[in-house]
This record gives sequence, structure tokens and C-alpha cells, in this order.
Amino acid sequence: MPDAAITTDCLIAGGGPAGMMLGVLLARQGVKVTVLEKHKDFLRDFRGDTVHPSTIEILDQIGLLPTFEKLPQYKVRQLGAHIGGNFRKIVDFRGLKPFDYLSFVPQWDFLDMLADYGSRFENFDLRMRHKAEELIIENGEVKGVRASCPDGVYDLRARVTVACDGRYSALREQAAFKVTEFGAPMDVLWFRVPRQASHPNETFGILGAGHMMVLLNRGDYWQAAFLVPKGSDEALRKEPIGDFRRTVESVAEFLEDETGIPESWDDVKTLEVRVDRLDKWHMPGLLVIGDAAHAMSPVGGVGINLAIQDAVAAANKLGPALLEDGEVSDAILASVQQRRLLPTKIVQWFQIQAQKRVISAALAARDEPPDLPAFLRFLLRFRIVRNIPARFIGYGIRRERVEQAGAEKRSV
Repeated sequence: MPDAAITTDCLIAGGGPAGMMLGVLLARQGVKVTVLEKHKDFLRDFRGDTVHPSTIEILDQIGLLPTFEKLPQYKVRQLGAHIGGNFRKIVDFRGLKPFDYLSFVPQWDFLDMLADYGSRFENFDLRMRHKAEELIIENGEVKGVRASCPDGVYDLRARVTVACDGRYSALREQAAFKVTEFGAPMDVLWFRVPRQASHPNETFGILGAGHMMVLLNRGDYWQAAFLVPKGSDEALRKEPIGDFRRTVESVAEFLEDETGIPESWDDVKTLEVRVDRLDKWHMPGLLVIGDAAHAMSPVGGVGINLAIQDAVAAANKLGPALLEDGEVSDAILASVQQRRLLPTKIVQWFQIQAQKRVISAALAARDEPPDLPAFLRFLLRFRIVRNIPARFIGYGIRRERVEQAGAEKRSV
């Protein structure tokens, strides 16, 4: 049984990208930090694996880029879509600085890398199979969490608690934060299909007549995202898997040779798409960031990278305060939301527009697949135009920098 009275400076609930990045950034400043992750490892398939230039830039700033480069990954410099029977180049990272690509990296490898880095610091405490069950609230202020683990239940008290426990955050629900829901017209079915040498080499989307699909090139297999109308998953799963396979093959004809994959509905995972945002991300003693503060649409694959930008901003604000003896004021917590709210609003607005104008149109029943307007097809012939969505997706708005030197540098 864990000790009854454990304390830490910063308690982070959730060992996803936001939680792990915040944990290592604070630890390298000299802050005592504890990260609770409810699973025994990070090995879960069909998670966001897109690492954008903004995140690669952060890794470079803290000296992790050489380690990151050694991870298994697939670098992409252009993104396009088969629309109206033609392939259109839409996003082009070439020429962007300092990094002109995005990488598809298994998220478990990415998180393992951060965990290994955090283990260098004595003040970094990562606890796997430890779940933050509920907030400890005293006189309207969060003082930590009650956590469960294989050995039992214990209280973990902290000067500040940061909820990074995802879009279904139990902690944000207990804090009774108001959530604004923006809705989404689709859910996503994830599955794998073997990739053959004869298959296309790109990562791309396909807009068909009433269907939309995204194929991520993962080397020896495709990670496929098949978009379906919101709430239709249950009805689809009552139909034979062969019907779904034939639909997939009709959208991506080169997959006809992969008959029998997926073999059953057990091989198909459902991502319930949500787009929402907390009106307020904090209360005394508690800060909420990442998906727990703002669930993102999969449009653009920006979720991980926006969460990591939140983590950097939080570390820049919380670190100096936690290195002092006083309490972390609510004003400091509020400053994190003030810093990150505008980028979140802008990205979500563009995602919602894409959902309404592109995805809804693609999923609507029609005889012919949609196509881009002629003037847009003309503009996309120029790389400088394709660089615009690449910069927005890859680097975002108000990108963060790691402001605090590591403890090992400060001591020199």
C-alpha cells in the first residue's frame, strides 16, 4: 500500500503527449513532478501518431531531436487527396523552416522516449497503472487527487494539479467546468491494411461519392481512417464485415488485392469525433490542458501538437512559480489559458469549417464525387499557395518556445 501522505510539487493526471511533455519540462527545471498513467504501458494502437514541425522544434530545443530521429518514422513533405477522380496536391511543407516535414511516429515510441528522458531526473516520478480517481478539494481549492493502483487507494497531495486525462476527463467533470460542444458530422473507423510495393507511396485522402477515407503510409501497412456519418457505427457493425470491405475497396480500388482485411469488426476501432472547449481551464490548485481542455477534430492531425504547445506554455508559467516556496496563484493558472485560448479557437474554427464544407459534403449521398472549384485547383498548382495550409497545420498560431533552461544548465 502506498504511503498515506505523499506530496509533490506538480501532479499530472494522464501520461499522454501533454502530460509527459509537461512532466519532463518541469523536471528539467528542477520541479518535483509526479505523472499518473492508468495503463501499464503506452502500447495502444490507433492513437494520433502525427508529429508536426512545431513539436519537432520543441524536441530540438530540449536536445531530444537526435533521439527522436532514431525512432521508426515516416516523414511526409506533401499531402494531397484524390478528388473528383484526380489527385490534387494540397499541403506542401517543402521550404518551411526550420523543419519542412511532419513525421508519422508510433505514439508509444514517442511517449517511451519522453519517459526515458524524464528518468534522467531524480525529481521525475512516472507511475504506471496509477489512476487519478478524484480531486481532493478543500475550501474550494484542489490539493491533489485520490489515486488507485494495484496496491490500493492513496492520496497524493500537490501544490498544483494538472489534468491531462483526455477528452473524457473525469477530473474536469468533477471540477464542474462548463463545456461548449461544437459537434462533428462524422466518426472515424480505424484499421490496418498491408501495404504492397505496387501501392501508392503517398499519404493522402480520398473523397468519393458519399465516402471519405484517409490512408496513412506506415511503410509496410496502411493505417486507414474511414469516415462515417456521426452515430452510424452501431448500425454498420450489425452488417457483415464483407460489406464494409467491399465499400473500402470501392473507394480505394488498389486495395482490392487485400480481400479479407479487415477480417472481422474486432479489427476495426471506432474514434468518436468530438470538438469541444472548456470555457474556463482552471480553478484554484487545478489546471486543465490538452484534450481535457479542448477536444479536437482529427482534421489536420493537430491534436497532439496543440496539446504539446499547451504543455510548453504551462511549463513556462508554472516552472518559475513552483521553484519558489509560495502557492501557485490562480492568476498564474489563468495566464496559461490566456496564452493558449486564441490558438485553440482559431484551429477549432478552421476544423469546424472543414467539417461543414468538405466532410459533410463528401459524406452526403450523391451520384458523383465532389471536386474543388476551378480557381482553387489553379491556385494549388503553386507551391507558395500549398505552403499556406502547411504552415498553419505544421506550426500553428502563436507557437511556443521552451523559455526555462534545464536544471543542469542553470547550475553551471
